[in-house]
Amino acid sequence: MRASAKRRASVLAILVCSGAAAQAQNPVGTAPAEDGRPPAVAPLFEQPGVLTPRGKLVLEPSLQFGYSSSNRVVLVGYTIIPALLIGLVDVREVKRNTSTGALTARYGLSNRAELELKVPYVYRSDSTVSREIFTGTGVDRVFETSGRGVGDAELALRYQLNDGGADRPYYVAGLRVKSRTGTDPFSVVTDCSQRCVGPNATGTGLPLELPTGSGFYALQPSLTWLYPSDPAILFGSVSYLKNFKRSGLNRKVLNGEWEPLGTVAPGDVLGFNFGLGLALNERALISFGYDHSSIARTKQNGVPVQGSVRTQLGTLLLGFSYRINDKRTLNIAVGAGLTRDTPDVQLSLRLPFTF
Repeated sequence: MRASAKRRASVLAILVCSGAAAQAQNPVGTAPAEDGRPPAVAPLFEQPGVLTPRGKLVLEPSLQFGYSSSNRVVLVGYTIIPALLIGLVDVREVKRNTSTGALTARYGLSNRAELELKVPYVYRSDSTVSREIFTGTGVDRVFETSGRGVGDAELALRYQLNDGGADRPYYVAGLRVKSRTGTDPFSVVTDCSQRCVGPNATGTGLPLELPTGSGFYALQPSLTWLYPSDPAILFGSVSYLKNFKRSGLNRKVLNGEWEPLGTVAPGDVLGFNFGLGLALNERALISFGYDHSSIARTKQNGVPVQGSVRTQLGTLLLGFSYRINDKRTLNIAVGAGLTRDTPDVQLSLRLPFTF
């Protein structure tokens, strides 16, 4: 009886050790990762969360619409007492509509790296309503302008830095290069004669045709993180956009004349965002997020441009994603501006195809 008990104890110990080893290799209750890539979330920002698998090609047509309106009051004169202005009060209301259609191609270099090329097409229209008070006029003046054409093409590279997992964050580094393929803002005709700024300025100073590009090359490094925490996925990123200055610039004005500008350096942009993603079911995802950008002052010939200040852009975002099948996904996002300089509303639609 004692020998039999000893044999049973030995067999039990072997089974326990074997079970522990099996659990170490295949933990119970933990789903094995398919490819070690970050989990999917409903996209809100420019940086996608999930990288393209190795050898796969994703073509993503997209359409984005933005609308903004702002009021501007310009006091031209002087006050002799706080309640009395001697001069003019110029009140302007600017309404701006921007539609951007783009085709983005992403290719998986490996399960950790992808290459992206984006070519946008931009249509813009501005309406400026103004009235000079104290001039006896009761009629609003409307200045309308628009522009359309290819925007600034972009090339980006992203690389996953680590192996994440349940309760372990994923980190994805990115580098984006922006070109100057869009219509240059310095080549469109501005409604001025000889000078657009300064004491001898003439005209409205508004462009007769809106540009479709920024006119400057830019480089943007970024770091994105995703943290799976059942049942939600936390995500966010930080980025820094470096705009490269241009020298020997001239602005085109009326009568075929050019106004010399010298060296112009647009302000760099420091940005960050964060959000929360939830899976509604196997096909539908929903995300909530906030995006913020801080734009530095623009400098001309080493001196800050008159009237240029640091600008803060804050946007509250809501996104929805629905997987139609293994190769197609519908992504919709809406944004609401929280600061005065941010577009009032932004709508975007994306439909990526995987090949």
